[in-house]
Amino acid sequence: MDFLGVVINYILNLGAPVFVPFIMLLAGLVVRMKFRDAASAAITLGVAFVGMSMLIGFMVDAIGIAAQTMMNRTGLELSIVDGGWTTMANISWAWPYAFAMFPLQVGVNIVMLMLNKTNTFNADLWNVWGKIFTAFIVVSVTTPLFGPVWSLVLAFLVAAFQIIMELNAGDIHQHRIEKLTGIPGVTCTHRMVFFGAIYYPFDLLLRKIPVCNKPMDASALRAKVGVFAENHIIGFILGILFGVIAGYSVAKTLMLGVQASTALVLFPMISKLFMQALSPISEAISDYMNKRFSGRKLFVGIDWPFMGGASEIWFAIIVAIPFTLLWALILPGNKILPFAGIINIALIVPAYLVTRGNTLRMVILSIIGVPFFLFVGTQFAPMITDLGLATKAITIPAGQLISNSSIDAPVFTYAFSFLFKFLEGSFIPLVFALWWGCGYFFYSRELRRESNLAQRQAEQQENVPQA
Repeated sequence: MDFLGVVINYILNLGAPVFVPFIMLLAGLVVRMKFRDAASAAITLGVAFVGMSMLIGFMVDAIGIAAQTMMNRTGLELSIVDGGWTTMANISWAWPYAFAMFPLQVGVNIVMLMLNKTNTFNADLWNVWGKIFTAFIVVSVTTPLFGPVWSLVLAFLVAAFQIIMELNAGDIHQHRIEKLTGIPGVTCTHRMVFFGAIYYPFDLLLRKIPVCNKPMDASALRAKVGVFAENHIIGFILGILFGVIAGYSVAKTLMLGVQASTALVLFPMISKLFMQALSPISEAISDYMNKRFSGRKLFVGIDWPFMGGASEIWFAIIVAIPFTLLWALILPGNKILPFAGIINIALIVPAYLVTRGNTLRMVILSIIGVPFFLFVGTQFAPMITDLGLATKAITIPAGQLISNSSIDAPVFTYAFSFLFKFLEGSFIPLVFALWWGCGYFFYSRELRRESNLAQRQAEQQENVPQA
């Protein structure tokens, strides 16, 4: 068992840029792609992941430091250090039962495919750490209530539920994602999309406001304001504003403007590599499935970066930063200082999907969404710190708490990790679980209705006699 854990951890610790392309290479070979074509697509996918990671790191170094400077100017000190998602991943992998989550995810996916309960093959196996994170929080919460054995059982049951919901989310989002990205047969199975269930009722209200319901994606904005809606101009303007608010010198402000401009120009270029890599593999998988299972399509589920070419995402991410800092200052009970998670992708990607890329509604939803992330980050800090100290995965100074201001799917993760707290009289997690469940039900119904309508229209076009 220890040997299996070592092997699995070694493979997964290779990181997404190596591990995910390796999985896609194997998938390509299984569906009879030529080795040269499968290898080329897999390597291109690895290049795309590395490129996207480099750009995000570049953004954090430039804009994240400016945001930290803004916060420092307020003079407010918050006690919880924001370690970002990388710190959370390291701590999660150090959990003693982490290795068992990998076969659980693969097993659940295979069973659901065989039973025709999903059409999604989740190739995003590197992000299995998200299930590990949920599981160890469940153990931390429920051990005092049920003891170590039953708490571990509950942890893996909750993790299995999360795996099932990720596959379901991949199914229901696929059509909208394909429409937004232009990449066929690919979907997102990252748990961050769960937050769309929280956004959905707010978005329904925003759709009733005329100004919020007008076309406002990148192409529509370019048609209205011309060059001022181009990525390089938007990035430069936002960078300048950040520099001024942070109190930078003229030279540093101009440099920040150019850096932000550079990032927004390069993101769509990197995104094209995802399309170049994923299109041939997804087409080969679809052809393979159609030959063996008449009429059935198989979607490939991966992490969010293939959507990173959307200018709307990066515009909303940058605009959300000052509001994140403002919420950190005024939110009652918040003790986390946003820094490593200040480029909060998990805040924006769900908004992008819910609004179909409407920039104004994305920004409004992100402002509404920030408090959930700060609240959950504060609640999780003691458990994350305890595990970090127990496993020695990271060095934490005595008396210091550590957490993450951008925990993926904060409401889902908090609700189902803390659910059994109602036995101690705490009903907030139960309320959150019901809120998320109701939102997910109606949101998924809209997505399925949209997908079914598109399918019927496509069938009608196929049946139209050719002139």
